[in-house]
This record gives sequence, structure tokens and C-alpha cells, in this order.
Amino acid sequence: MTNPVQFIGQVRAEISKIAWPTRREVITTTIMVLIMAALCALFFSLVDLGLRTGLHALLGATSS
Repeated sequence: MTNPVQFIGQVRAEISKIAWPTRREVITTTIMVLIMAALCALFFSLVDLGLRTGLHALLGATSS
């Protein structure tokens, strides 16, 4: 078992190995995520609208 001082040293050594993204990479990936989220929201909204319209037409046709 390591003592707290050794543990902190090991943590610092591991953190120094991390390849941190650049500011440009963060902005680019953030924009891509926002665009994909908007496209998914639009797709599922259109699917929901189509299903709702189809069910409304089907149920309206059977109740009349």
C-alpha cells in the first residue's frame, strides 16, 4: 500500500501523460455535438409528427 505522498506523486505523473485537446478542437467538437443534437431533435420531431398524423387519420377513419 502506498502512502499519500507517493499517491499524489503517481497522480501527477499520470496527469502529465494526458493529451489535452486544444481550444480549437474543443470548439469544433462542441459545435459538431450541437449540430448533431439539433438534427436528431428535428428527425424525431418529424417521426413523431408523422406517427401522430397517421394515428389521427386511422382513428378518425374508424370512428366515423
